[in-house]
Amino acid sequence: MKVSIVGTGYVGLVTGTCFAETGLSVTCVDIDKEKVEGLRKGKVPIYEPGLETMIKRNVEKGRLFFTTNLKESLVDAAALFIAVGTPPDENGSADLKHILTVGRNIGQLIDHYMVIVTKSTVPVGTAEKVRKVIREEITKRGTDVEFDIASNPEFLKEGAAIQDFLKPDRIVIGIDSEKAKKTMERLYKPFVLNNHPIYFMNIPSSELTKYTANSMLATKISFMNDIANLCEILGADINMVRKGIGSDSRIGNKFIYPGTGYGGSCFPKDVQALIRTAAENKYSLRILQAVEDVNYSQKEVIFNKIMKHFNGNIKGKTFCLWGLSFKPQTDDMREAPSLVIINKLLNESACVKAYDPAAMDETKRILGDKIEYATDQYDALIDTDALVLITEWSEFRMPNFRVMEKLLKEKIIFDGRNIYDSKEMEENGFVYYGIGTGK
Repeated sequence: MKVSIVGTGYVGLVTGTCFAETGLSVTCVDIDKEKVEGLRKGKVPIYEPGLETMIKRNVEKGRLFFTTNLKESLVDAAALFIAVGTPPDENGSADLKHILTVGRNIGQLIDHYMVIVTKSTVPVGTAEKVRKVIREEITKRGTDVEFDIASNPEFLKEGAAIQDFLKPDRIVIGIDSEKAKKTMERLYKPFVLNNHPIYFMNIPSSELTKYTANSMLATKISFMNDIANLCEILGADINMVRKGIGSDSRIGNKFIYPGTGYGGSCFPKDVQALIRTAAENKYSLRILQAVEDVNYSQKEVIFNKIMKHFNGNIKGKTFCLWGLSFKPQTDDMREAPSLVIINKLLNESACVKAYDPAAMDETKRILGDKIEYATDQYDALIDTDALVLITEWSEFRMPNFRVMEKLLKEKIIFDGRNIYDSKEMEENGFVYYGIGTGK
């Protein structure tokens, strides 16, 4: 069975590679010639554990191909997945121009039945827009090619995307024909054999499911950050509160860790897009707007703690940042809290020295030489006035505190992820600030 994937970004590359891993013949299409040439040579443009090895293996096995030629990828394809970007417009709505351009290109080239699948995260109604532009282009050609549209949203966590795809919690597919359903069942048969559930539903429900899932998770994060801030006012400890509620099976212990706010390519964009979709239909998602507002202000919490500790004057001081990416196991800097904190420090005439295991190159692309980049986590500490932990990479969890105290000018830690124990820090002579822990 042959599959075409249009777009070799995060979703498209993981989707195509994992489908190839199950034995399908997969052709990934992208308009970026340099990127395609790099992928053919095994150069992976994103950081995702295990992906590079899997790409190389499937290319060598003759199951995974990369091209800039859409027409070439359509030959004998049973399905085509659209996995191009949907960046937010200035008003928060999803920008569909890339998806609709792909739809028009498909309509100009399609010559046999296939299922066109929207894999990108898109607002309700997008699949119908894609169907319309494809049909328009087919009509212009004076032909009548049959095709179906389906929606198959991704639920991939950056840093664990391969496992999420190969061993999914669920597979959600929106269809409106039995023929399309049979094609999608064939594609996902290897996953059914492992008892992973497939939920077939109508297309609007499928499109809304992805936005709702991300918005619910974002709500949990912002709710806990709000409670963490209240803890500091009341003298409570959010870590104790978290344990107390996490044991409740109705709530669970996932996504209830306070921090510096959520970032990345999904939560901010999807929350904004769902708010906008509701507004366009004359409905106000008041809870979700509050989630967005809390997240925006949460990214400033650590900076506010820094300013308070130094009595509002950090001019000339140098801060060490451990972690730059919005979460561990990725180099993704989109909407990363670190960028907000760095810019605020720089605006106060402070200096920043940073280290991240994966996101240094991406940070340099965004910030250039505005900050100093260290070779490792301890190099980043040399002659700095305080440590600011932003991303909870595993290598930061058990550092050598004796080495740290020798390198830092002052033994001060601002822990944006609560990965250290406040009592242990104080016993080691550090001034310690966490999120919602009373300081």
